[in-house]
Amino acid sequence: MKREILTRLQSLRQEKQSVALVTRLHDGIQAFVTEDLVEGELSLMDDTITTIRQRISEDLSGVIFEADIKIFVRVYSTPLRLILIGAVHVSQALIPMATLLGFEVTVIDPRSSFASDERFPDVTMMTDWPDEAIRKLKPDPHTAVVTLTHDPKLDDPALKEVLPTNAFYIGSLGSKRTHASRLERLRAEGIDDETLSRVHAPVGLHLGGRRPAEIALSIMAEIIQTLRLTA
Repeated sequence: MKREILTRLQSLRQEKQSVALVTRLHDGIQAFVTEDLVEGELSLMDDTITTIRQRISEDLSGVIFEADIKIFVRVYSTPLRLILIGAVHVSQALIPMATLLGFEVTVIDPRSSFASDERFPDVTMMTDWPDEAIRKLKPDPHTAVVTLTHDPKLDDPALKEVLPTNAFYIGSLGSKRTHASRLERLRAEGIDDETLSRVHAPVGLHLGGRRPAEIALSIMAEIIQTLRLTA
């Protein structure tokens, strides 16, 4: 790999972008493709760019064809991430499960009495207001976001911010009645029903669990199901 190509690839990955390095096999001409840009000497047709972006979302490298020309797509995906809104008991149980499954976990909670190093040692914590933190973290197709506080002042702004993104999973803790009220508030904010249907609520697979660890297990199971079977 040429030095300038490697340098640019490292730069894009440091920006937390999933990127494909695309190489035309018969002459080695290359380009980068991300969700937002196409950059490089290799000119690509719109249909080919769409196919490459789909492969990025699926984390799928391999050979594709543009007409009868072979092109190799090497996908460099961002890490799997789990963003938790609320430094609560369920979060404490979710973190080790998600970490074991390869997720980078961030907990967002502006309440200092909840978001303490004593309660969450060795965890990336953000004490920003949830919508501000979501904007900074920029959820992508490898990101799951779960709201856990039961507090509309925290959960609703997070949902409003994350729903327009392409996070692969969005979930919210709460009963059916709680979620119905949540939907009404978000509709009042101008969010349409198709967008709201992205929210998994009540969150998690129905396993019958009630304790924090059991609820965490059901949430993690639904995240993996969505990632592997429907994302």
